[in-house]
Amino acid sequence: MTASVLIGVDALAALLPRGDVLVVDCRFELSAPDQGERDYLDAHIPGAVYAHLDRDLSDHARQGQGRHPLPDAQRFAATLSRWGWQPGLRVVAYDNAGGALAAARLWWMLRLVGAHEAQVLDGGWSAWCAANLPRERGATARGATTVSVRLDEAAMVDYAQLQRHLAAADIVLLDARGPARFRGDEEPLDRVGGHIPGARNRPFALNLDGSGRFKPATELRREFEDLLGTHAPAAVVHSCGSGVTACHNLLAMEHAGLHGSRLFAPSWSGWISDPARPVATGAAD
Repeated sequence: MTASVLIGVDALAALLPRGDVLVVDCRFELSAPDQGERDYLDAHIPGAVYAHLDRDLSDHARQGQGRHPLPDAQRFAATLSRWGWQPGLRVVAYDNAGGALAAARLWWMLRLVGAHEAQVLDGGWSAWCAANLPRERGATARGATTVSVRLDEAAMVDYAQLQRHLAAADIVLLDARGPARFRGDEEPLDRVGGHIPGARNRPFALNLDGSGRFKPATELRREFEDLLGTHAPAAVVHSCGSGVTACHNLLAMEHAGLHGSRLFAPSWSGWISDPARPVATGAAD
């Protein structure tokens, strides 16, 4: 159970010749949105397709849902069809940011539509290159499919639900951003700094060791249980700036055997889209 959400580079390399795995390159840079695709075209894991965070894993036509609004089921199904995905096909997502931009986002979106075969490559592109494993250039062409999917609404929390839970103090809201952004000391991406009142800070970078791989499941479990206290994993709601790096904390909890946490997909950028919603600054209470 605890190892199923991650796969190592050697294990992935052994799978590739079989041809029954869809590898997705999710490299992305917020400051240069097309850099990840350029890097993909220059070199990528053999057979990998590319997922662009803005075009494929978001729908910017949706208003009030943060900087990276989730696409609806029909739009996501069209993307999966273009990649040649079909139910039951194993998917491995990777990036060059420890899974945070944006492999964990794709992993979570796949689980959202019932694709529990999805995994994240532990160590990502850096680990693949360090192991001197094969690479290829150019775009990969795969045969298209036609699929339909449904989103598991129970795995998400909307604005009204979040506000009710916070008022009742029956959830743990974990914010995956760095401490300075959480406190409101700096805000390079959104118009207002700070955090949702009642949130606790769990920077996603704490999920990784010095090599850029995920910490052992036992270590992560201990760290998250210290944050949760008496709350069950299902009482955890994840947030970040735009619903992307929050998926990293959700992935880490699943890796640690702490199952059932949910995502507030609009996250901070969506929360502040309504000036009437309260803003907190400084350290968490």
